[in-house]
Amino acid sequence: MDRLAKIDRDELIRRMRAEFEKTMAEVVEAVNAAPDGHLIDGSEERCRDVLGELRRRVYETAVQMRVEATEADPSFSPAGPDASRGGQPHGVELLRAGADAAAALRKPGRRDRRTGG
Repeated sequence: MDRLAKIDRDELIRRMRAEFEKTMAEVVEAVNAAPDGHLIDGSEERCRDVLGELRRRVYETAVQMRVEATEADPSFSPAGPDASRGGQPHGVELLRAGADAAAALRKPGRRDRRTGG
């Protein structure tokens, strides 16, 4: 298997529905709690934070689903197709080895702007 398996859009939506609804409730709470005359500066930061957290969780879930779909594929081999020739591991193997999802999918040689690396 040369490529990662694709994920199902409806399954991602199903898995994330409760998280989405919880996040929307927090947005409503933040906007409603903002003092009169300070709607934006009284709610924007909290909304940004909870939406950013949802974005992170959705991305991690989608990446994990792709790994799971690949591992479930009958043509998947944990050793990889190039194992006998010393090939580089794919994202699936990197994740299994303990790397985070973003690091496993990052292109080689690409700097991480957040860490300065």
